[in-house]
Amino acid sequence: MSRKRFREAEALHQRVIAITEQARGPRHPDLVTALENYALFLRAVRRTYEAATLEQKAKAILAH
Repeated sequence: MSRKRFREAEALHQRVIAITEQARGPRHPDLVTALENYALFLRAVRRTYEAATLEQKAKAILAH
């Protein structure tokens, strides 16, 4: 993946999370899905610490 495409994909993931959180709220299952999808993307580009942080946030939402 080119750097430009990577930046575009990352920006889109972040935008989806922001819009979902605003539209659905901070504890909605759709937000969990968006966080998990972004975490998968981050793992694919070997940013595992950031991915783990998002996965923990998603688990915390599901726990409530």
